[in-house]
Amino acid sequence: MARNLAAVLIGLFVGNVLNGGLIAISSTWLYPVPPGFDFNDAQQMAAYIKNLPTGGFVMALVAHNLQAFGGGWVAARLGASRPMFLAGIIGALTLAGAVYNLVLLPGPAWMWVDVPLILALTWRAGRMEVHRRAVLARRADPAAGEPTDANHGS
Repeated sequence: MARNLAAVLIGLFVGNVLNGGLIAISSTWLYPVPPGFDFNDAQQMAAYIKNLPTGGFVMALVAHNLQAFGGGWVAARLGASRPMFLAGIIGALTLAGAVYNLVLLPGPAWMWVDVPLILALTWRAGRMEVHRRAVLARRADPAAGEPTDANHGS
């Protein structure tokens, strides 16, 4: 259990670094915020987002999904068991943050595509680890992975 908890915490950290890094690149170089901008000021944030071009919203979409996939995969990979559940925790937390931002901040309606993408990418991150573990198990016990005649129908 301690390993799974650590995996989730590390996955959260990695996901936040990926998300924050992409948002930092976007808000520093691609779509810079005004000097003295305070990200914690809701009015400043709303004014910035109101004037943000489509590319800025696409960057936010990519950042959220990178957080869900990257953080979810790290949690699933590092966990001792239940990779889908661990990835799902990251996905649920990422989803909660995304929905909070979608409701709180003014943005285009198409940004709601973020919700199913976060769910799908988190699911995919967990499935990748489930598949990796299955392949490793078959390599460790080749006889367990061998198809029988009954499986082939011959």
